[in-house]
Amino acid sequence: MHRPLYQAKAEFFRMLGHPVRIRVLELLQDGPRPVRDLLADTEVEASNLSQQLAVLRRSGIVTSHREGSSVVYALAGPDVADLLRTARRILTDLNDERAHLLTGTDRGTTRP
Repeated sequence: MHRPLYQAKAEFFRMLGHPVRIRVLELLQDGPRPVRDLLADTEVEASNLSQQLAVLRRSGIVTSHREGSSVVYALAGPDVADLLRTARRILTDLNDERAHLLTGTDRGTTRP
């Protein structure tokens, strides 16, 4: 059954809608990481990290492979890193705009 693109996009963004998943994706922007490093850097319980990694793996935006006794995760492609950078830029711009509104200034000009 074919679903509309807007519905697929909504499901994709829902899949991203967990802080641990976003944190894992941010960490993986710097390159592949073993689970032990992800566990240390996310500071969540192993079972929670495992659940979130499974969601990311099922969605296809991360891959995993075994290196000895470790499982190493990586972004499936550069588009996810691009998406995270774009989200950061949007959020920074929104925060800047809110700050200007709170201080009573326009971008580029200052009101007395």
